Amino acid sequence: MDVNKVILLGRLVKDPVRKELPSGQEISVFSLATNYLYKDEKNQKKESVEFHSIILWGRLAEVSNEYLTKGSKVYVEGRLKTRTWEDENKEKHYKTEVVVNHMNMLGGGTKKEEENQDELAEEEITVEEVPMEKSK
Repeated sequence: MDVNKVILLGRLVKDPVRKELPSGQEISVFSLATNYLYKDEKNQKKESVEFHSIILWGRLAEVSNEYLTKGSKVYVEGRLKTRTWEDENKEKHYKTEVVVNHMNMLGGGTKKEEENQDELAEEEITVEEVPMEKSK
């Protein structure tokens, strides 16, 4: 059996971007920053930051679009998905994203509904991934 599982705990770089597919399905896209602290050869503390592209579907997308904002701390679980496409110059591009199926909001950010956010941070929300197109 193969395993494709990602667990991240980080902060949103910008507010989530809400998108709606032609089917009416709502998705949310945002970038999550995670940091790693270490000491270099001279025993100096250093920090490395990674940026991850995050995709949420359905109810998770609705919740993230309503309550998350730049700086929000969030825990996500999901799987890696790499997309490929060609641009108008026939140049191939690749993008690896985390497709989330579990999320816990941990606070932070500056949304208007922030007083409700603490209440929601305790709530565990999961959803199955919904395919973009129905197969015929």
